[in-house]
Amino acid sequence: MASPTDIRKGKVVIWGGVPHLVTEMQHRTQGRQAGFVQVVMRNLQTGSSTNTKIRSTENVEFGFLERRKLEFSYQDGENFHFVHPETFEDTSLAKNLVEDVRLFLVENESYDVLFVDEKAIGIELPSAVTMGVVESADGVRGDTASNVQKPAKLSTGLVVQVPLFIKPGDLIRVSTEERCYLGRA
Repeated sequence: MASPTDIRKGKVVIWGGVPHLVTEMQHRTQGRQAGFVQVVMRNLQTGSSTNTKIRSTENVEFGFLERRKLEFSYQDGENFHFVHPETFEDTSLAKNLVEDVRLFLVENESYDVLFVDEKAIGIELPSAVTMGVVESADGVRGDTASNVQKPAKLSTGLVVQVPLFIKPGDLIRVSTEERCYLGRA
């Protein structure tokens, strides 16, 4: 058992006998009262998120979280398939487990897939990914006096604001946290 102040984003907490992945965490104190930890966590069995307050006097049990580097292979309707690069073992994740990161999944790229008790539960994205531009409007000649940007649709369907010189076919780096253009690849 551990203290609630040991809870961090990305850790697995056993709450109510069920493993939950911590997605947000804030430590709070109120005047003379004991502190508490405000936690948003996703149930790894149902996929639903809950907002929970854990007092600093309570004990918390952590689950074992394992990361494996797997390549994203393809999507078939309800599942996203990842392949181990050496053993070619196929691991599939349900659509609801990757819904918030699916726009950053590029085929044949490696990602950290999170496992709890040998069961895939989610994906940890890198800070930036490289994607191809599929659609983008033409830049207006002479409109370069300020930092003018235009929308560009990427190979995964994600739309980001890019500088005027970016055209279809270019490879760009995109921040996975801020969903913004970082530069050419």
